Amino acid sequence: MAPKETNNQQNKSILEIKNLSIDFKRENSWVNVINNISFSLKQGEILGIVGESGSGKSVTSLSIMGLLDKKISKISSGNIIFKDNVILNHLTEKQYKDYRGKEIAMIFQEPMTALNPVKKCGNQVDEMILTHNKHLSKKETKQRTLELFKEVLLPDVERVYNSYPFSLSGGQRQRVMIAMAISCNPSILIADEPTTALDVTVQKTILSLISSLQKKHNMSVIFISHDLNIVREISDRIAVIYKGKIIEMNNKDEIFLNPQQPYTKGLIASRPPMNCRPKRLLTVNDFLSNKDTSLVCYQQQEIDDYHKELYSHPAILSVNDLEINYVLKKNIFGKSTKEFKAIKKISFDVFKQETLGVVGESGCGKTTVGKAIMNLININSGRIRFEGKNLLTMNNKERKLIKKDIQIVFQDPYSSLNPRKTVGAMIEEPMEVFKLYNKTSRKDKTIEILCQVGLNEDFYSRYPHELSGGQRQRIGIARALSVNPKMIICDESVSALDVSVQAQVLNLLNDLKRKYELTYIFISHDLSVVKYMSDRIIVMQKGEIIEKGDADKIYENPQKEYTKTLISSIAK
Repeated sequence: MAPKETNNQQNKSILEIKNLSIDFKRENSWVNVINNISFSLKQGEILGIVGESGSGKSVTSLSIMGLLDKKISKISSGNIIFKDNVILNHLTEKQYKDYRGKEIAMIFQEPMTALNPVKKCGNQVDEMILTHNKHLSKKETKQRTLELFKEVLLPDVERVYNSYPFSLSGGQRQRVMIAMAISCNPSILIADEPTTALDVTVQKTILSLISSLQKKHNMSVIFISHDLNIVREISDRIAVIYKGKIIEMNNKDEIFLNPQQPYTKGLIASRPPMNCRPKRLLTVNDFLSNKDTSLVCYQQQEIDDYHKELYSHPAILSVNDLEINYVLKKNIFGKSTKEFKAIKKISFDVFKQETLGVVGESGCGKTTVGKAIMNLININSGRIRFEGKNLLTMNNKERKLIKKDIQIVFQDPYSSLNPRKTVGAMIEEPMEVFKLYNKTSRKDKTIEILCQVGLNEDFYSRYPHELSGGQRQRIGIARALSVNPKMIICDESVSALDVSVQAQVLNLLNDLKRKYELTYIFISHDLSVVKYMSDRIIVMQKGEIIEKGDADKIYENPQKEYTKTLISSIAK
């Protein structure tokens, strides 16, 4: 029988990062992005690394994996030491292959891009196993892959084995990635934002899965995220990284109960609180600039009085018995033979200057409803009325005018902006389409709108690739505002943003709502964000509205089990 591991063995570091600095090539010079960081990872420990986009989290993880592009990056100083004596950054690429995947494995943020789209999922895991276990037969390798799929709790493992990534859900693809990562029993697992693109319920199951696998295999885990609440849920210790430096490191309770750095305090405070409704969310900048960081919340009487006035007027938008089916199969004559009911006879109203939250998991029909209101998809039956006019019976001229009044801000600020156009051109384009203002006035109006969304005149001539994620999303909002709309549909418009940037954008949306008397439909899978933004909430599941009502009341006293599950899945 093997001797029991002593405390000294358990607390021994399996990985040491010593005075690591990393530079990236920018034009003809080198720019420092990681500045002299040091930390250790203990045997069997989960170390959380948290920070905003661009702070250096992923660059650090890629350097450990030996995946930095040597043409544009270099380790300018320091060492990455594995198990006391192997200096990873001194290895050749051929030598590194003996460690990458076998000793140190990685789960990437977006499994759809990390997995090969033209290879079946089972074959991709087989390939990883055979890379480090060449003695295994094809039959033995497949059996090992199926066992891994069962271990990561994938349903119908034979089907998943023979499926391509696009035919699986986001959560299932991430489980395939986890199976691949643990296929060779690595000593260290690096999880780089593995839950960012997932619904809160799926997110919770993935966190639970990583934690249970870590305990089962006694792995050491580096868990990277921009969300401190998620890191707190899974980690033993947390390192906070800011502008390429580790500014704070401690056990998770100390980080949350007694944070030392203003940046850490700002990250913790940026997420919408669940026990009150703040008039403004706190941001990291509030803490870094020594502003007043006391949270000012609305009193219940203020909310009740506002809602009484809000709902005393007719609805600006009414959806009645909306039904939408997607055709899955057609016969040789082009007639539908199999359909999927995406939306099943739903009805709801939206009132002027209200924010109606629409919440539910991916595939529940949230975005489909938004597209239907924008007249971007065909509707099988039902009515949509905006200011008393039936959107479905309008002619093209009438429909064009309505599109001016109802605008949309999309989830992904990267793909929703034209990379070949300047910011100014993109904001002016809708004005030109609807023949608003002359050419000179359009530029003046664009600069005015840029200032209103927290940017300035300098951004007029910039291109999307020169902007951060938060700046891109502000451009999306500015473009929607350019035609003076009455209603804006925000479709997961903050889900791709860091929590601190998210807080800034949510504050901006509320400021603009008050200034322009806007009405919002706010679509999200994150109930904490929806609760903060919304006056009322509708909860969707499998194309149906299963619960609707006052946002605070639904959170405090949910009636449906599904809603209770969504609420319990919020990282607290």
